[in-house]
Amino acid sequence: MSESAILKGSYIFPNGDKYVGECSQSPDGTVKRDGVGTQTSANGLVYTGEWKDDKLNGRGRLEHVSGAVYEGEFRDSMFQGEGTYTFQSGSRYTGSFRMNRLEGEGEYTDAQGLVWTGTFHGMEAPRLKLKLNT
Repeated sequence: MSESAILKGSYIFPNGDKYVGECSQSPDGTVKRDGVGTQTSANGLVYTGEWKDDKLNGRGRLEHVSGAVYEGEFRDSMFQGEGTYTFQSGSRYTGSFRMNRLEGEGEYTDAQGLVWTGTFHGMEAPRLKLKLNT
């Protein structure tokens, strides 16, 4: 039978990372992070959200030690899909991500509160338009 058992637990990895949440155990005894859980790295990076096959997959929140935060969709432990990245400065980008990069339609709110819309390709966004509040 190839069914995996769902477990809840707390694990400390050899590098000092800590995980608390759901896991699955295959019939051969292999344990993977699956379901919902929180991992805190030894350097203070915190991820809370969905896991699949031992990777960040689904919706989650990643808090960097610098104060920057990403909240949104993950695939294979990368920002992938729709999300919001709040920079340490307080500015933020809301929109599409692909392989950890801003990619596609989105809005960037600068530190002064001005909202810019357009198509983003990494940190480049030619022809941004200022969104006016009416």
